[in-house]
Amino acid sequence: MTSPHFSICVYCGSRDGTSALMNQAAEQVGHWIGEHGGQLVYGGGKTGLMGTVARATKQAGGRVIGIIPTALVHKELANDACDELHVVETMHQRKAMMAERSNAFLTLPGGIGTFEELFEIWTWRQLGYHDKPIGILNAAGYYDGLESFLSNCSSNGFMNDWQMQLVEIGQDVPTLLQGLVQAAGMPQHNAAELTQHI
Repeated sequence: MTSPHFSICVYCGSRDGTSALMNQAAEQVGHWIGEHGGQLVYGGGKTGLMGTVARATKQAGGRVIGIIPTALVHKELANDACDELHVVETMHQRKAMMAERSNAFLTLPGGIGTFEELFEIWTWRQLGYHDKPIGILNAAGYYDGLESFLSNCSSNGFMNDWQMQLVEIGQDVPTLLQGLVQAAGMPQHNAAELTQHI
């Protein structure tokens, strides 16, 4: 297998949710990553949207790195089909390794664990700990309420426009992923190859 052109960390739920559109979105993300020569970095489980995006990436020829803490190996059913499965001791180690192995970050629908990962990586970027692009896939309007809440935070003076500009929110998978890969500053010939496949 050739080396991947880019690595995208995907944060998402270990549950399926109640809408089939969520799974379809996760599947589309995985297929896009695999079809464009990319690598998925994710939480290492095989259930819910996590499992869907990992399977789709593999099916499309992409590489998958799973990172999971020991305490969740059985609870989230660690995915032994990953190209690399790293079992770490703590959630802190998990998130640090996910960030280290990725060029960009994408958040899909999920619960409080997904929210925590998103806000932490966003905070890290705000503080200058990294400058990797961050995206939120607003699949089926899942994050409409979050967008409204963030706007309210800004209007109340607790956030600024520049902080909001650190995260790209979109509903179209190819457009959002292409934008993240380009913003990550991947080699120009790789970006051109990606464009040809969209």
